[in-house]
Amino acid sequence: MCAIEAAKRGKTVAVLERGEKVGKKILISGGGRCNFTNRHCTAANFLSSNPHFVKSALARYTQHDFVSLVEKHGIPYHEKTLGQLFCDRSARDIVEMLHDEYDRVGVEVFLNCDVGEISKDGERFHIETNRAWFEAPSLVVATGGPSIPKMGATSFGYRVAKQFGLAVVPPYPALVPLTLNETDRERYCDLAGVSTEVIAAAGGAKFREKMLITHRGLSGPAILQVSSYWKPGGTIELDLCGEMPKRLAKRWAEWNPPEALHAWTIKPNGTEGYAKAEVTGGGVDTNELSSKTLESKKVPGLYFVGEVVDVTGHLGGFNFQWAWSSGYCAGQFA
Repeated sequence: MCAIEAAKRGKTVAVLERGEKVGKKILISGGGRCNFTNRHCTAANFLSSNPHFVKSALARYTQHDFVSLVEKHGIPYHEKTLGQLFCDRSARDIVEMLHDEYDRVGVEVFLNCDVGEISKDGERFHIETNRAWFEAPSLVVATGGPSIPKMGATSFGYRVAKQFGLAVVPPYPALVPLTLNETDRERYCDLAGVSTEVIAAAGGAKFREKMLITHRGLSGPAILQVSSYWKPGGTIELDLCGEMPKRLAKRWAEWNPPEALHAWTIKPNGTEGYAKAEVTGGGVDTNELSSKTLESKKVPGLYFVGEVVDVTGHLGGFNFQWAWSSGYCAGQFA
C-alpha cells in the first residue's frame, strides 16, 4: 500500500521482499478468505501505549476507502458477524488486487531478497542485500512482527529501529490461544473441540464471542480477543452466558458452584506463543513517530508502518486496516 501510494506521486519505488512471493500472511488469513477490513473500524479497536496515535491514519484512509478499492477491482465479498468483511472466493483476490495496483504504477518488487547491513550517509540510506545494493532518500520498514515464524516472520523491524536509536515497546504474542495449568487441563481439555458463547474479560476489556476448548487450553474468538489484554500471572473472567453444550455443562458443574456461572475465574499459565499468535503486540514506540506521516522524529526519511509499530488491532479485520491506513499515510510523504 505504501509503495503504491509513493509511486503514484512519481517516486521510484523498490519493494524488498524476503519471501518467494508477496502477501503470504494475506493468503492464510481468515481461513484463506482474508478478513480484509471491518465496517466498524475506530480507534477504540486498537491497543497502543498511545491510544490516540491511530486516529490520524484511520481518518485519512478509512475502511470505506479500502472497500472502494476492492469494489473497483470487482472482488466479491460478504459481511460476517460484527462488521467483518471477507472475500467470497479467496484471499488471493486481495493479493492480486495489490499486485495489479503496484504493477500499474511501476513499483518493482525484488523477491527472495535478504537485507543485510543498513546505513545512512547524509540524506541517503544504503541497503545491502543478497540481490543488489540499494540507495534511497526514504526507507519504509513494513516487516511486521515475529508472529507465525513459519511464514518467515522475524524481529527484523525492531532491530532496524534500535539500530537507528528508536525505542521499542517489548513485543508479545497477541490474538493468541491461552494454555491452562495441569489441573485445569485434566478437568476440561479432554473436551477439546467443544465451543460455547461467553463474555470474556481481562485487563478492563470484555468481548462476547465463542470460546473453544483445545487440547492445551482455551481458544476461539473471545479468548483470542482477551489474550491481547491478559498479562502473565493474571486471570481472565468468563461469563458462561450462552447455552452450553451438555458435555461442557455437566463437566463444569462437577468443579464449580452455580454462582460462578457468570463469573468463572481462570488463571492461564501462558499462551501458545508466536507460532500460534495472529499478530504481535508492542513494537516501535509511537512516541518515536509522527502520527500523520509515520516518519521517525529522530531520523528523517525513516518510516515504520503496520504491525511493526506498537499498534495492535482487535480480531476482525482491524490489523489489516491499520496496515492499509498506515501504509497509505507513509506513502504520501516517503
